[in-house]
Amino acid sequence: MIKDYGSQKELRDAYDVCIIGGGPAGITLALRLAGNGRRVVLLEGGGHEYSPASQDLYTCSSTGLEVYAGETRLRFLGGTSNHWAGRCRPFERSDFAAGPPVHLPGWPIAFSEMERNLPAAMDIVDLPPNSGFKAINATLDGNDFEADRFLLSPPTRFAQKYAKDLEEAEGLDVFINCNCVDLEFDSQTGRIATIVVSDYEHHRERVKAQQFILATGAIENARQLLNSESLAAGGIVSKDGFVGRCFMEHLNVELGTFILRDGQETDVRQYFTTDSFVMEHSSGKGNVTASLVSEVKSYGRMAAVKGFFENLVCDIGVEHKIEFITRFDCPGDGVLGTLIEQFPNPDSRISLLDERDALGMRKVNVHWELSPADRNTIKAIGLEVAKCFAETGLGFVKLQDFVYDASLPLKVNPHAHHMGTTRMAASPEFGVVDENCKVFGVENLYVAGSSVFATGGACNPTMPLLQLAVRLADHLNQQVGPAMGRYSGAKTFKDFPS
Repeated sequence: MIKDYGSQKELRDAYDVCIIGGGPAGITLALRLAGNGRRVVLLEGGGHEYSPASQDLYTCSSTGLEVYAGETRLRFLGGTSNHWAGRCRPFERSDFAAGPPVHLPGWPIAFSEMERNLPAAMDIVDLPPNSGFKAINATLDGNDFEADRFLLSPPTRFAQKYAKDLEEAEGLDVFINCNCVDLEFDSQTGRIATIVVSDYEHHRERVKAQQFILATGAIENARQLLNSESLAAGGIVSKDGFVGRCFMEHLNVELGTFILRDGQETDVRQYFTTDSFVMEHSSGKGNVTASLVSEVKSYGRMAAVKGFFENLVCDIGVEHKIEFITRFDCPGDGVLGTLIEQFPNPDSRISLLDERDALGMRKVNVHWELSPADRNTIKAIGLEVAKCFAETGLGFVKLQDFVYDASLPLKVNPHAHHMGTTRMAASPEFGVVDENCKVFGVENLYVAGSSVFATGGACNPTMPLLQLAVRLADHLNQQVGPAMGRYSGAKTFKDFPS
C-alpha cells in the first residue's frame, strides 16, 4: 500500500528489507522481494508528482565540466523514468572481457551474470520477449563501425505501470515524502542498525530492517554514504576512499557537421564502434548519430522568442556571425551527435560541502572531469567517422576543432546517465561494493542502480541497471534468512527528541 509519510506515520517495528529510493531499481527490487514473501518497505523522498520542495533537495554545486545535476534528475515516485526516452541496449560481452585502459580494473563479474537476467529486464520495460536488438540501418564500410542495435521501450513509466502492484503487493509498504537523512552503522556488529527518516516538517523516526538497499541514483547514493557520520567513524567511508569517486557520464559531443552527396538517403543513421576499433585505438566505445536538422527547436519559457530569432538568423544566413548562450543548428544542417563511453577516473567525483539542505543533510559538489584517455576516444571516433564518410562516398564531414586538438576546451553536454560513484570491484582498494552489490565492510547494506557500474560502456544505463537489480533481488532472496512474517498494527519507533 502507498502511504504519504507526511500524514501517515505508520512504519512498522521492523522489516526484512528496507529500500531507499523509488525509481526503476528500487521499484523492481521492492516488487521482486515482496513477491518472494519478504516484508519490504520502499521509501521515496518525493511524492506522486514533481514538487519544488522535493526537487530542491537535489541542488548541488558543480565544478569541472557542467553536469546539470539538478536538472537531469527527478525526485518523485518513479524517479527519472518519468522523463526517460525509452532507449534500451544491454552491455556487450566485450564490456566484461578486459579492464579499461586506465589504472583501474573492470567488472569483477562475468558477462553471463548480466546475460541471464536480460529477459526479465526486457519484460520489466515492456519489450517483447526474444525480440532481439536489431540494427536500424546499414553499416559503414570497413571494420570500425557497425549499425547500432537497440530497442525502444514505450517508454515505461514505473510509477504508473506498477501503481497497482505497489498498492496491492502483499508484504510491501510504500511511503512517499519519506526522506532518508542518516544511515546508522553499528561498528560492533558491522551492520546498519537503523536508518533515520524525515518528513518535510522534520518529524523523524528510525526504521529497522535486516537488510538495507540504497537505490537513489549515482549522486545521491554516494551522498547518503558520505553523510553518515557513523560509517565514517567506522572506517567504511573516508575522504581518500572510493565512495563518490569515478563519477561517469556518457559524452554528448557534437563531433561536427556533414554534407551528404547527392542521391544519398537522409534518414537518421546510427553507428556503433566495433570491438576491433576499440582494440586498435585503445579507446572507449561510442554511438554516432548522423541526422539532418528538420526544424529549429527551443525549450523553456523563452522558447517562442528564441525560436523566432533563431529561425530569422538561419533565414538571412548570418548564423555563423551570431553566438547564443546555447548553440543551435539550422534546418538542413547535417549533425553528428554521440553517446561516448567515459572511462572511470578517481578525480571525477562527488564530495561533501559544509552547506546543508532543508533537512539538515550536507550538500555535495559534483566534479566532472575527463581523462586524456577520454579525449583520445573522442578524437579517434571523430577522425574515423569523417574518414568513413569520405571513403564510402556518403558525404563530407567538417569536424569541430576541439575533436582533433585536445589542447582546445571540449564542448560536451551531459546525457543524464550518472554512473560509477559506488563502483563494483573485487576489493575495497578499487571500489565500494562487492560482486553482490554489498558495501565493503557492512554486512547488510547494498547499493542498486548505475552507481555500481565498474565501466559505463556506450549504452543507455537503464537496461543494465535493471539486469543488476534482478540479480540483486535473486541474491537477497537466497541469502536473507526466513522472512520475518506478517505484522499487524502500525507500530513505530519513538520520535527523536525535539
